[in-house]
Amino acid sequence: MNQQFIQSITIDWNRIGRDSYLREIEAVKNINHLIFHNPVTFFVGENGSGKSTVLEAIAIASGFNPEGGTKNYSFSTYDSHSELCDAIRITRSFRKPGWGYFLRAESFYNVATKEEDYADANHPSQRYHERSHGESFLALAQRHLRPNGLYFLDEPEAALSPQRQLTLLMEIYECARQESQFIIVTHSPILLGLPGAEIWTFDDGQVHPCSYEETDSFQVTEMFINSREHLLKRLLDDDSSKNGW
Repeated sequence: MNQQFIQSITIDWNRIGRDSYLREIEAVKNINHLIFHNPVTFFVGENGSGKSTVLEAIAIASGFNPEGGTKNYSFSTYDSHSELCDAIRITRSFRKPGWGYFLRAESFYNVATKEEDYADANHPSQRYHERSHGESFLALAQRHLRPNGLYFLDEPEAALSPQRQLTLLMEIYECARQESQFIIVTHSPILLGLPGAEIWTFDDGQVHPCSYEETDSFQVTEMFINSREHLLKRLLDDDSSKNGW
């Protein structure tokens, strides 16, 4: 029995404008219904394939601020989200999440700034701006990842070293074991290796499940590590001769 907080989504394309750019994104325009079976679902695909657009829309439809944060965050520095959130219908389980967070790499600075504005004597600021980008990013994630929570993470690896990505992987895994649900956009071959996760690729014009080994993140990383000299020679020979290196 599917007991995820978000069991599925349906897109009502009648609510999307005929001239909307959403209809030009190959993978997105072919989505009518998606079912979430596992506690952790990864969205993967090339830049521009629509994965962050869909994640953002589901997060907003679930009650989160478009730029990120908890459901208590309500601010806007730049209104850039698409109309897709208004066309999404969510099928929920009987369970209710006890907590939740929408973490976006691209608007992290704005959320960290707003966290200081929201601080008071009972909720002191964590002063994320006083730490390195990677340290503050991981600290925020660790602070907000709790059992029985609903989480949307958009490229959480962006500020993290490989070691810190492993730390985040362990945090996600432990929360998922304690009845949390995650929907994550990532290019990280480390995070994608999380056991038991479902991976959906937005490549090839259709959102569909794929294995870890089928992801570009894995294949390109494996090719680079195993054939680095040959690959770089093939890619850089012409350019290096022009630059005189």
